[in-house]
Amino acid sequence: MSSESIQTLIDLALAEDIGEGDVTSKYFIPAERQARAMVTARTNGVVSGVELAALVFATVDPTLEIECLIADGSHVSDGAILIQIEGKARSILTAERTALNFVQHLSGVATLTAHHVEEIKDTPVRILDTRKTTPGYRQLEKQAVIDGGGHNHRMGLYDRAMVKDNHLVADGGLQTLQAAIFRIKQEKPGVEVELECDNIEQVRDFLKLESVDYLLLDNMSPAVMHEAVQMRGDRSKPRFEASGGIKLECLKDIAASGVDFISVGALTHSAPALDIGLDFIPVN
Repeated sequence: MSSESIQTLIDLALAEDIGEGDVTSKYFIPAERQARAMVTARTNGVVSGVELAALVFATVDPTLEIECLIADGSHVSDGAILIQIEGKARSILTAERTALNFVQHLSGVATLTAHHVEEIKDTPVRILDTRKTTPGYRQLEKQAVIDGGGHNHRMGLYDRAMVKDNHLVADGGLQTLQAAIFRIKQEKPGVEVELECDNIEQVRDFLKLESVDYLLLDNMSPAVMHEAVQMRGDRSKPRFEASGGIKLECLKDIAASGVDFISVGALTHSAPALDIGLDFIPVN
């Protein structure tokens, strides 16, 4: 995500929170009051968005002295200090909520990803995210997945062709599908092709096609996934991705089926925020 895009997102977030001004700080905090504050983890987890949160404080007041003490992707314990800020108390308080919103959410994504990665750490299977992201936050959330030890699926509609059931409704059969695959490979050689399979019959049919990079096994049991993987034989492609209602407690069974990837929409659309707060220390 470009620095310009990040700054635009921060400006939008601050504008919706501050509006015409922070009336609480203006009327209850003396303008000359100085303070020191620390952004602190209040539980164990993996952090993401630390530098982004620091940039929020700097945007509100460039005169603040800000130091990031822990890097994104770090595992932290309760009490770990992520950022230290010193300067005008009003400025720190005005920026507090927006900064915490960013770092709490992104650290929640990173932490949930880390739990999934840990569950199958002894296998070669990779945990992937999806496009089920918060509008405008996609690159930030996908970076949080990386910070948690996961991997990114396609970024958007432009970098991988993913033919799902709704696309196949209008399809004219395997010949038409093969022709479309050949066409995209010719016109956009850098774009990979993935086909969604709802049943084992589709897997059998799609394995007959050429130039398919991935088959997505949607809402299949581990036993059926294993059957599908065995049908590939000694070929390196297509690679298999398990998807659809993936639960943390089922990851080991799914990984044992032999799939190459497990994509989990919950990493970004259902991650609980990590408990991170700001401890405020007045300075005389």
